[in-house]
Amino acid sequence: MRIKMVTVVCALLIISLNAHAQDAKPSLQDLVNRAVKTTLDKFADKKLTENQLSVTLINLRDPARPNTASFRGNERIYPASVVKLFYLVAAQHLLEMKELTESPELSRAMRDMIVDSSNEATQYVVDVITHTTSGYELSSKEMEEWQYKRNSVNRYFSSLGYSNINVNQKTFCEDAYGRERVSRGPKGENRNKLTTDATARLLMEVVTGKAVAGARTALMMELLKRSYTITTSDTDNQDVGFTGGALKGIEGAKLWSKAGWTSTTRHDAAYIELPNGAKFVLVTFTTDRSNDRDIIPTVASVILSGIGEIR
Repeated sequence: MRIKMVTVVCALLIISLNAHAQDAKPSLQDLVNRAVKTTLDKFADKKLTENQLSVTLINLRDPARPNTASFRGNERIYPASVVKLFYLVAAQHLLEMKELTESPELSRAMRDMIVDSSNEATQYVVDVITHTTSGYELSSKEMEEWQYKRNSVNRYFSSLGYSNINVNQKTFCEDAYGRERVSRGPKGENRNKLTTDATARLLMEVVTGKAVAGARTALMMELLKRSYTITTSDTDNQDVGFTGGALKGIEGAKLWSKAGWTSTTRHDAAYIELPNGAKFVLVTFTTDRSNDRDIIPTVASVILSGIGEIR
């Protein structure tokens, strides 16, 4: 009887120790918090502040049960070229629904919009998916009708449960004029805005095939595919100048991403698969730090080092 009692006690002790060890493993939120703290500490001499950084991480090791954590993930931020991911998905949805017609020119524009981050290509895609065009100022009534059409992308994503975003403006190398400037608003109040949470959700849905079905998912993934092993002197290269910079020296990793940068912002939305089986979406936005090119790779490096420990 004593032997049985000792055996039971030992078994309970082992279960307790295992449970404690499981609890001791960091959570996904712990990892995001560590990445943010590490980055803020590293760039403290450059006065990087919390309100200049937003991060969302989605663990997709089990795609059927994604887990999300974020830091300032619902803050509305000017997304620069990251918004092009939303226009790509909207275009593919309309093609899927037969509301747009396939054409070589549309395919070329979507490719250049994502692969080369071409603003001119994006302008064409926005025209096609919203049935609006740039040009001279319109009368108040005409402008109201024009703006309603331009807001079609917002209505589409709102119908899917996306909130706190605005995706109704073209991207420009310089500035907007005419009806585009009027649409933006005198103080820029109608500029594009995204959150890292919404961006991470969309990229996750692209990766998992929930945004559009079948071959269209494969097409989008091909456009987003990056090669982090290339050698280039271009510090704004989407392959190595953003999240991909943290993958240097890691063999067998895979990267898909869409970056965005302006004179005031620097962002990246990335999906990564590691040889150890880890799969995750990482979206990092920075504001007023466009010249600090190491911030995004720093966040990514901490995530890469700790994602395998997550319970």
